[in-house]
Amino acid sequence: MDRKARDLALLDALDACPREDFEGIAWRIVRDGRDPLLGSPSGARWDPGTFDVLYTALSREGAMAEIHFHLSRQPVFPSKVRFHLYELSVRAERLLRLPDMGALEQLGIEGDKYAELLYARTQEIGDAAQFLGFSGMIVPSARWSGLNLMLFTDRLEPAALSVRSDEAIDWTAWRRAQRSSGG
Repeated sequence: MDRKARDLALLDALDACPREDFEGIAWRIVRDGRDPLLGSPSGARWDPGTFDVLYTALSREGAMAEIHFHLSRQPVFPSKVRFHLYELSVRAERLLRLPDMGALEQLGIEGDKYAELLYARTQEIGDAAQFLGFSGMIVPSARWSGLNLMLFTDRLEPAALSVRSDEAIDWTAWRRAQRSSGG
């Protein structure tokens, strides 16, 4: 894979940010049989596919909305594959917190296009954060009003993550609840 040079202004901007510790609960959805504590180099919004990331949300509904969006993009919503929602205990040091659209816009992300699948700049930010030694990022969700937590698994201690609970997801019931609540 050809690698382009990192944006020096971006590196400087992120390096000036404080490193924040986090100890709390995060939510993650994975298909049945997959280890919920296992990251991957998915090439998603915050990683260019060159390091493992564990994508989570800081709210249950945020995790549901994120995964539902991606499943809904398929020609037919998967009805045979089962998914589980995991409540995780997380303890991480040196996180980069970009808590709102204003913080993202200062780094070159267009707020009105954030929900779109335009990942070039967000991947540059995630790559720069991982390169600078951050152990992950806290950023706004593109699908729910709340925050997501992405963890760079190579920067975490093995005891930093544990499963508190898990439940099978009934997507039909979740969609029905969203419609009745206006969500």
